[in-house]
Amino acid sequence: MTVVRSLLLFLLAAVAEIGGAWLVWQGVREHRGLLWAGAGVLALGVYGFVATLQPDTNFGRILAAYGGVFVAGSLAWAMALDGYRPDRYDLAGAALCLVGVLVIMYGPRG
Repeated sequence: MTVVRSLLLFLLAAVAEIGGAWLVWQGVREHRGLLWAGAGVLALGVYGFVATLQPDTNFGRILAAYGGVFVAGSLAWAMALDGYRPDRYDLAGAALCLVGVLVIMYGPRG
C-alpha cells in the first residue's frame, strides 16, 4: 500500500506542478491574464506541499525520483492539452526516466 500511495502522490504532484506551470504560461505567454497566472502560482504552491506527504523521509531521493515523473508527465500533458506528438526518442527518454523512478524510490535497500 505504501508504494501505491507514493505513486499516487507523485501523480498528484505532477498535476499540480505541470498544471501550475502551464497556467502561468497561459496567463503570461498566451495573454490570458493574471487570473490564469495566479491560479498557476497557487497550484505550484500545492505541489510543494504534496511532496512533503511522501512516506520516504529523504528530500533528495523524493525530488530526484519526482524528476522522472515530471519528465513523463510533461510529455503526457503536452499531448493531452497542447496537441504535442512525441517521437520515439521522447517516449524512450520518458520510459528511462520512469525506470529511474522505480529504482530510486522502490529498489531494495539493505
